[in-house]
Amino acid sequence: MNIELESKLRHLRLSGFVQALPVRNQEAINNHLAYVEFLELLVEDELTRRRDLQFQRRFKQAQLPQLKTLDDFDWSFNPKLPKQLILDLATLRFIPQRGGALIIGAAGLGKSHVSVSIGVRAIEAGYTVLYPSAFDLAEDLSEAAATGTRKDLIARLTRVDLLILEDLGGRTLPPTAAEDLLEIFTRRYEMGATILSSNRPIEDFGAVLGDNVAAGVLLDRFLHHAEIVQLTGRSYRIHDRQQRRAAGTDFANIPPAKVPQASRS
Repeated sequence: MNIELESKLRHLRLSGFVQALPVRNQEAINNHLAYVEFLELLVEDELTRRRDLQFQRRFKQAQLPQLKTLDDFDWSFNPKLPKQLILDLATLRFIPQRGGALIIGAAGLGKSHVSVSIGVRAIEAGYTVLYPSAFDLAEDLSEAAATGTRKDLIARLTRVDLLILEDLGGRTLPPTAAEDLLEIFTRRYEMGATILSSNRPIEDFGAVLGDNVAAGVLLDRFLHHAEIVQLTGRSYRIHDRQQRRAAGTDFANIPPAKVPQASRS
């Protein structure tokens, strides 16, 4: 490629052009493409690259633990899962409606998979997403109060299009958790979409938060525009462990390495 041309393209921030130009140029020569067709291909390459970079940036900002989709979710293992309700949430219609979902179920039923998949789809659609655990969020708010940055953190949590709070009840929360989480849900009420997952039933939320009144107010506001997604069935993790054991690939089936004995002098 002409060095001067490459410099001009980079100055215009058309790095996608720079990367694709050699291949597209040869393709145009081989297939006798018209100038407009050649240009259309380069423009599409540039747009694809920008979409990919934007997704990577927003995925990192969202703090999602991994990349998951509902395409690789095993619906057949637990046929009683509310598939249509979950797929309806995956359309993301609840986000502009400032709605949400409370996903309840025992460990290993796919709560995280569903939440992460919806988060990934929201990022692909151009929404901002944030994915903390309920415990981490409560700790972050407590720390922010001590360092004088609470106002900035509250603003960030309020502005994000989709807040996904994972695993409420999985760990003992800090003493200020009830007040802090209530403030978040109050500020996001009819302002942003929220997904909350928990392995505890709704009636236990008072005990989880350590404050029955705060739990009642939080649920009243949240469930006004949120769907309750109840997951029941067998644990995917236990099933996966059993399959790996049967295949001989589980760690428990790997014999311990022999430690060489020290030679005697």
